[in-house]
Amino acid sequence: MSFNEEILMKRCLFLANKGLGKTSPNPMVGAVIVFNGNIIGEGYHKEYGGNHAEVEAINNVKNQKLLEKSTLYVNLEPCNHIGKTPPCSDLIVKKKIPNVIIGTVDPNPKVSGKGIQKLKANKVKVRVGVLMDECNNLNKRFFCYYRNNRPYIILKWAESQDGFISPSNQKDGEIFLITSNESRQLTHKWRTEEDSIAVGINTINKDNPELTTRYWNGKSPIPVIIDPNNRICVNSKVIEKHKKIFHYIDKSIKVSNKESIQINFKKSIQEILINLHQNKINSVLVEGGQKTIQKFINGNFWDEIRYFVGNKKIYGGIKAPKIKSKNNYWIKKDISNDILYRLVNYSTNKL
Repeated sequence: MSFNEEILMKRCLFLANKGLGKTSPNPMVGAVIVFNGNIIGEGYHKEYGGNHAEVEAINNVKNQKLLEKSTLYVNLEPCNHIGKTPPCSDLIVKKKIPNVIIGTVDPNPKVSGKGIQKLKANKVKVRVGVLMDECNNLNKRFFCYYRNNRPYIILKWAESQDGFISPSNQKDGEIFLITSNESRQLTHKWRTEEDSIAVGINTINKDNPELTTRYWNGKSPIPVIIDPNNRICVNSKVIEKHKKIFHYIDKSIKVSNKESIQINFKKSIQEILINLHQNKINSVLVEGGQKTIQKFINGNFWDEIRYFVGNKKIYGGIKAPKIKSKNNYWIKKDISNDILYRLVNYSTNKL
């Protein structure tokens, strides 16, 4: 691997990341085309249903004849199946691009090596593995969806300096703020990056949250409401603010609302994740409450934890979730007056 190849693949990753929160259930992909050491075209997958990165890059080459002497760099294997758009491997062959450098193989069974085979069968020189770890990490949600058969799961909460997430005297509908405006803004940015946001029914009925991205410009995730006994208030803000929600209730409850999804709550986390996977949800941000987050932790169904510690004490109330891990390699960062802790789970459960 040459230094120039690393730089060009990093450019692909930079471009691909522009699609964060916009391409799901497709992956984020960036592509760069090089002729005689110069970039002559580049592009990225901007949104689900739009042109793939390879198509954008090829279309941006002014002199199309140069493609026959160029090298295409792309962070993920070009597709070889018909989806919302035609196969990128066919276009590469059609344009007679002789060299393709790929970051990593696509885990989607419809692709998974078939794009590479198609290129090689048409005498395209292919090399795979440039910055593979970085390429895999960029599309961690997409890879988790196919490798673990479930969405990528991020657990998020905020706690006081003395380890509580809310006071015992909090009234229904009253919002008790633990963190700074900057931390709340960052949380809303995270929401724009994920497909869905999950909370338990106690959070809905007590806090009455909107679960939107009003502090950041971007789409709001689809709410996932975990409500075993079907106690949701019909006047909840989450119902008012969102056109679509996933509302999970227990199979033993008789309801007339056809939009509610009935599952076996003896296996609640697993069944919810199976259903979200079936609905092509690549990621879920779990924001509360304590019991809901703890269920994900206890079942080892989480890929990241992100929690804030504010600069105030509560002196009693609902305790923050507890995480037990042998390898607690927490990343610590100051956000205004708060501290953000992040942890990645490398031994998470599959379905």
